[in-house]
Amino acid sequence: MPTDDTLADKSAHELLQHYAAGEVSPVEVTQSVLDRIERVNPVLNAFVLVDPDAAMAAARASEARWHMGEPTGVLDGVPATTKDIIQAAGWPCRRGSHVTSITPDDSDAPTTRNLRRQGAVLLGKTTSPEFGWKAVTDSPLTGITRNPWNPELTPGGSSGGASAAAAAGMGALHIGTDGGGSIRIPASFTSTFGLKPTFGRVPAFPHSPFGTLAHIGPMTRTVVDAELMLRVLSEPDSRDPAAIAPEFLDEGGEAAGWDGRRVAWLSGLAGIDIDVDRVVRTAVERLAGLGANIEPITLEVEDVHDVFRLHWYSGARQLVRSLPADAMAEFDPGFRAIVEEAQSFTLDQYLDAMAARTRISATVQALHDHYDLIISAAVPVRPPLAGEEVTDPATQKRWTDWAPYSFLFNLTQQPAASVPCGFTADGCPVGLQVVGPRFADFRVLRRCAELESAFADLLAAGPARPWTQPQFGQTATAGA
Repeated sequence: MPTDDTLADKSAHELLQHYAAGEVSPVEVTQSVLDRIERVNPVLNAFVLVDPDAAMAAARASEARWHMGEPTGVLDGVPATTKDIIQAAGWPCRRGSHVTSITPDDSDAPTTRNLRRQGAVLLGKTTSPEFGWKAVTDSPLTGITRNPWNPELTPGGSSGGASAAAAAGMGALHIGTDGGGSIRIPASFTSTFGLKPTFGRVPAFPHSPFGTLAHIGPMTRTVVDAELMLRVLSEPDSRDPAAIAPEFLDEGGEAAGWDGRRVAWLSGLAGIDIDVDRVVRTAVERLAGLGANIEPITLEVEDVHDVFRLHWYSGARQLVRSLPADAMAEFDPGFRAIVEEAQSFTLDQYLDAMAARTRISATVQALHDHYDLIISAAVPVRPPLAGEEVTDPATQKRWTDWAPYSFLFNLTQQPAASVPCGFTADGCPVGLQVVGPRFADFRVLRRCAELESAFADLLAAGPARPWTQPQFGQTATAGA
């Protein structure tokens, strides 16, 4: 039987096999994960809330069901988290902000409800920047969240708490949200797997103020766990009229393997770090060795950055309209700045951006008339320093300056994933982005599972996992 310490690192798939065989108990697993959180989270600051009593009560109930041979669902006993911009009954939803209520929610969001229905053990809520506005994770409420591979760096955002928790064994399954890269960016920065599904694939309620840019999806350590989790998260909910009916989903029934696949390798949207580029090129060479026909492409489209900015900043402005006037003084200065910038937007500008978004989406979707999939660097830069929004203040103003490979596919609403593909020379994780046509979520997952195997040796050659060392964090300060 695995030791208590190794239980926290087990995947959901492995845990369910252990439970079915009677080899380990959900109580042992949950205690192992809570012990890991107690040891590691003070360094990483990945959680805004941990509820050990509720988690252990759920684990004991799961243990009893497994003993009777009657698990309640496909995730029974698996430790999981949700992000603190998603409602969970009994816990407040603070959204990284001092201006939100401390009153616990009295109902679950669809995703939280679906996890509970399938027996998952909810540990708590992971950190987010204020209202999920940026691609790094620090907030006025919770301070700085740090990267398990190097606490001096950010884990990305806005689902940075979820990615840090996933990487460091603080739960097997994590809910992330992605309005401009907020699943894929932190997955890339922490060598974890994250999928932004097709818009509407996972039901949402309450709905995001960022509208149809905002997706919800799984963040895990393995692709098979993400597929299992996606099937649970996407169970229908009548509160979301935009949710996709399951019968309209592509289950990816085509033959396995990359042999003969037509793949577009996208570049040119932003400058890429030399070392990140080296890692991505090695991954692309490995993909070509699997038989894929890879063709480098650039996109001839209008300014993706400005189109996204009009949509994203307008969502922030809309969000603030529902808050008291004096709330602005409490905001993260960067969030306040984009709200103030959005005050100058006109209706004509917004409508022009909507029309441009449609044209961009049509151009990108048309690529799939010729290509099965699109690949790119998930993020073209190394992680910024913890507490910083950009990697180079001389050339970058906002996180959007280094994230066009991610937010492009929020504009188009396509499924897009970041799969770990290696490390830079100084030990920073790098992800390869894999994008499919709309509704082809499971096709993307199957191809990513094959890449996970193909890249295994590249990942094994990377640095040791620092959070496994007893001295981890003795000189680092979380939340500072």
